[in-house]
Amino acid sequence: MGQLIRILSRATAKPYKTAELEFEERPYLNVNGHVDFKPDDIENPHNWSNPRRWYVTVCAVLLVVNATFASSAPSGCFGSISEEFNISDEAAGLTITLFLLGYCAGPLIFAPLSEFYGRRWIFYSTFLLYIAFNFLCAFAPNFGSLLVGRFLTGTFVSAPLSNSPGVLADLWGPVERGFTMAVFSCMVWVGPALGPVVGGFLELTKNWRWSFYVLLWLGGATAIPMFTIPETFGPMILVHRARRIRKAKIPGYENVKAPVEESDRSLLGIYKVALTRPWIILFDPISFLCAIYMSVVYMLLYMLFTIYPIVFQQRRGWNSGVGELPLIGTVIGSFIGAVIVFFDSKHKTKKMQNGIPIKPEDRLTLALIGGVLFPATMFWFAWTAEFNSIHWIVPTIAGVFLATSLMLIFVGYLNYLVDSYLMYAASAIAVNTVCRSACGAAAPLFTNYMFEALGIGGGGSLIGGVATLLAVIPFAFYKYGERIRARSRFAPTDPQKPDDEEAQQAEGEKPRVHSTDLSPQLLESSSTMTDEEAHGSQIEKKGNRDDIQNALGEPRYENREFGRQ
Repeated sequence: MGQLIRILSRATAKPYKTAELEFEERPYLNVNGHVDFKPDDIENPHNWSNPRRWYVTVCAVLLVVNATFASSAPSGCFGSISEEFNISDEAAGLTITLFLLGYCAGPLIFAPLSEFYGRRWIFYSTFLLYIAFNFLCAFAPNFGSLLVGRFLTGTFVSAPLSNSPGVLADLWGPVERGFTMAVFSCMVWVGPALGPVVGGFLELTKNWRWSFYVLLWLGGATAIPMFTIPETFGPMILVHRARRIRKAKIPGYENVKAPVEESDRSLLGIYKVALTRPWIILFDPISFLCAIYMSVVYMLLYMLFTIYPIVFQQRRGWNSGVGELPLIGTVIGSFIGAVIVFFDSKHKTKKMQNGIPIKPEDRLTLALIGGVLFPATMFWFAWTAEFNSIHWIVPTIAGVFLATSLMLIFVGYLNYLVDSYLMYAASAIAVNTVCRSACGAAAPLFTNYMFEALGIGGGGSLIGGVATLLAVIPFAFYKYGERIRARSRFAPTDPQKPDDEEAQQAEGEKPRVHSTDLSPQLLESSSTMTDEEAHGSQIEKKGNRDDIQNALGEPRYENREFGRQ
């Protein structure tokens, strides 16, 4: 019973419901006299029990499933949307376009807010607003109202999508993180694939409004466990601890503060960097080419939700429900990709623990495999889907491996971005997220016209040709990446001291770690500053490299390992 109470404890800064826990001994302070985590501190999220950490992880995954499932759910109902509002299917596609444009708010607006106010309050406020504006979508009296609702729901649900990876980084150590990273990255791809399947059957039996009823039910069910998520952000936990110590008026500790309370950071300063530096980094060679490749991958993901109905409904005469079922193949492909990501992460972790250095280019293994598989499976899918005489299972199987290739490219490049840009990784990933979301938003607007003009084989061959050209990029990076990084201002070959305040914060301070235990690629980022660097000793600076964040592409600001482990 006690374990269940700890898992389901109320949403406060304290991880356990006990009044005796806090002041059984004198408060622990670091060398600068600031409140800090003591070794094996029970309030440090990394030291919570496994059941509790898994419970919070599942809650975070549910939030992401809501965001990704909602992005594509209306695509299975374009027919009834077009009929009710007397618009074209391309105009109905704006429901997807505006939702994905709302995604751009996540890394630019809500991620900095979570670093300033903590995770849970951003989750609570934005997810409730997401549910509220889904009511506007479900009961929209006209098409304009529906579009406004979709843009606002996409904007607010981008907060859980961009901040949930930070929660996992707060909870799990680098060696433990492989499995959770694989599950999390898989859900990012599974959600969009399931949306059209559910929407298609609702179109067949009900109407488009039912797809939004489903989103409301899913959101309402998710909100219940969401409110049990405690604060996982280390700096905010210490702020609350410092306040409790001051309130208790313990002799000698009346004025103690958490490190973040002594810092001079401001929300305006955080936003100044969050809204400017990403666009400068975008035009760095590595960032620019990664943005192009990943934008094509993300665009194709949302093109598939138009391509599959063309292949299986228009060409083969299947109804709107059954015609979306082959998309389940992309779900299977995502699970296959997650398994590959997990074993690749496990393999690299063993190498790091054995003291074998890992260069950023070594993270491109997944992208190399996916880059070759992408054009091959695209041609396979296109020319087997072109002819109705070929059994439907053949293009469906091609779609399985196509989804696997897309996920491998996605994960591989995000790992490479973070390992390359070190303390600037948050900005590099932020602009990458905005670019690929914008490109994905364009997919519903032209896909129909493209495949009507070129046919399935021709349109698929065009995509396959572009994929063939892009496949050169990971091989070029693998061979010449170190030279490119050596000439880059933001992606140096060796970690350098950053030249401005925000980058110094992002580089952060790390506790001493044995060199054979962890590598920079797997160091945790929890996000605030300690005071130990000011005293110089017992600090080993590492780059900002977070595998969970890498897999999802959602930035963390001021990434740094906090406290004493």
